[in-house]
Amino acid sequence: MPTITAALQALETNLNTVIRGKAEAIQLVVISLLANGHTLLEDVPGTGKTTLAKSLARSIDGEFRRIQFTPDLLPADVTGSSVYHPQDGSFEFREGPVFTNVLLADEINRTSPRTQSALLEVMSERQVSVEGHKRAVPDPFFVIATQNPSEFHGTYPLPEAQLDRFTLCVTLGYPAPSDELDILYSHNDHEPFDDLQPVVTPAEILALQQAVKAVRVDRAVAEYLLRLVDATRRDPRVRLPISPRGSLALYRCAQALAFRAERDFVLPEDIRALAVPVLAHRLTLDTKARYGGVLPQHLLEEALAGIPVPR
Repeated sequence: MPTITAALQALETNLNTVIRGKAEAIQLVVISLLANGHTLLEDVPGTGKTTLAKSLARSIDGEFRRIQFTPDLLPADVTGSSVYHPQDGSFEFREGPVFTNVLLADEINRTSPRTQSALLEVMSERQVSVEGHKRAVPDPFFVIATQNPSEFHGTYPLPEAQLDRFTLCVTLGYPAPSDELDILYSHNDHEPFDDLQPVVTPAEILALQQAVKAVRVDRAVAEYLLRLVDATRRDPRVRLPISPRGSLALYRCAQALAFRAERDFVLPEDIRALAVPVLAHRLTLDTKARYGGVLPQHLLEEALAGIPVPR
């Protein structure tokens, strides 16, 4: 098992120079990237969600495209469509923004569910089916989406199938006063984002993703993971429990966390550390539980407290 590479260390350092005081959130985003997944950033406007996404894209030196989701956006604006040339009667397919290495889906819940669904296939299968033809997107392919809280004006809740395709959901939150003071002075005469330079290549990202898959997961640890997932399926307060896709996401992210810690094996503590960011956004509670103030993370914390940890 190779030690954590200098490139991975440089990636997190790069992001921390722009997003101050959010090392834990940055770590989760990097883990999602290592696990070959996608990340949903959820918080109020102005907390650095878009800046973090742009900084990650610049840091990995891949092709970057951004979609600003609005109520009038159409699925073809995301995937691409054929353009008719009247001169010779031919059609030419013009790729949409999804044909890139890093896609920033900014304010994804400000568009209709119909347009949101345009990302379902490409996030899961890394391809787009348009007009009967399948077209693969570049590799690596990473979607980092931002969304505002659902109670904000002009937002549409993300469908359950869409949420299930995000490997991790990360909340940035407001910075501590000392960190916010650093932010003020760092923007004194220029934007810190302008100083960012690429520190990782797409080829290095692919190599890291392959190395993560080699991290060993003991059977007892895998069974511990599945007991946690099964607890959500037996809880009467849960209307939509964790799917097998969610189980696999937690499995892969635990491998990525172990790899980041320079271990060639996963510990039960890795599962516990990632259970809420990987699983909470996938849980749908029944009406009584939601109006009773119960949150998905509460259910996961209860399950973690009640399941014996393997030695």
